[in-house]
Amino acid sequence: MSKQLIKDGQLIDNHWQTLSLAEDATPADAASLLITQGSVIIPAAAWLAQRDNLLARTEHLHDIAVSLAPTFRVEDIAHDVHRFALIAVEFPKFIDGRGYSTARLLRERYAYRGELRAVGNIGRDQLFYLRRVGFNAFLLPPEQNAEAALPSLNDFPEVYQGAVDQPLPLFRRRTA
Repeated sequence: MSKQLIKDGQLIDNHWQTLSLAEDATPADAASLLITQGSVIIPAAAWLAQRDNLLARTEHLHDIAVSLAPTFRVEDIAHDVHRFALIAVEFPKFIDGRGYSTARLLRERYAYRGELRAVGNIGRDQLFYLRRVGFNAFLLPPEQNAEAALPSLNDFPEVYQGAVDQPLPLFRRRTA
């Protein structure tokens, strides 16, 4: 298992398995895929379709995480975010920045405190900014070198604007 996962500033092994549905499958079809063994990331739409069934299987609930597609409304799982140890936010294209807003909503509006993982088409130059909006884990694509990307988390020694990682803007920190 390659260490392409950066979590809390360190390279670690990824022990989560991501389940995806076939193109013609419905979220309800996820029931047949769910919870065999290990920690599983399922599409958030599948969670919504099978929520009651999954909640009934509480002995496995700590091993379930959700993956949010860019078009998924985070408001639809807002009342359940505390149930997940991990929420993965998908970045299918480099130019798609909706995941930044999703992360900030999860951290600030819905008080999500678990692992917030950026997955998909992300690169070294985005890690600093992804961390600012609340991501604490990054699953880099295989063509990226995670070890070489680690220093980018500290590209800038000071930030001016407030964000999830530093709520106070610089001028407020200087007067405090």
